[in-house]
Amino acid sequence: MTREKLLAANWKLNLPAEGIGAYCSAMRGRPNAGFDLVLAPPAPFLELLVRESKEAGEGFAVGAQNSSQHDSGAFTGEVSARMIAGLGARYAIVGHSERRTIFGENDEAVGLKLAKASDAGLVPIFCVGESQETRDAGNTLDWLHRQVTTAMAVAARSFPRLVVAYEPIWAIGTGRNAKNPEIREAHQAIAGLVAPLVPADCRLSILYGGSVKADNAAEIASLEEVDGFLVGGASLVSSSFLAIWGAMRG
Repeated sequence: MTREKLLAANWKLNLPAEGIGAYCSAMRGRPNAGFDLVLAPPAPFLELLVRESKEAGEGFAVGAQNSSQHDSGAFTGEVSARMIAGLGARYAIVGHSERRTIFGENDEAVGLKLAKASDAGLVPIFCVGESQETRDAGNTLDWLHRQVTTAMAVAARSFPRLVVAYEPIWAIGTGRNAKNPEIREAHQAIAGLVAPLVPADCRLSILYGGSVKADNAAEIASLEEVDGFLVGGASLVSSSFLAIWGAMRG
């Protein structure tokens, strides 16, 4: 198992105020940092971002914010992993905390989505993380164990490439960050859980997400357990997102 860096932007239900064209133009001409930069726009803009990525000379990859656990059928509003891959996207975010808490996705559903993403040739960005109540009760590691092992058991796939994003729910959009020892502990636990569940040659990234900004990215990126970031609000402005990218480059 080898570890790889990755930086991903989750625009959520937003578009950059500067406009997609200007934003993507800012991504062009960056020196090769040796790791993927992924933009995940709202679903209607996936094809546009794929076109922009090609014009940028593959300066960034495109990911979906969600993908269905179904291939087809009477599932109004769903978008399948195969449809996403057919547009030219390469990644899919699976199991984000907002999907879990707002839309009721459980670990079993997340596992099915992992399987469909893998079958479609997408790289899953598999999100895990605990609530403030779970952390306060001292149950963070047990929570992560259940999330990781249940979803991976349901998926029952041999992942050649897997991204896991640790996003403590209490730090998402709140301006709060997990402290470095908390991040290290969680990332070490996730690595230990994933290792026996993937092939020996799996390329693994473990990202941190939770109020990541340009002014705290360098410190967190310096932790050897952190392979990169899944960025929400700070990814909506190209300059701030590129500042985080610069912090990862060192």
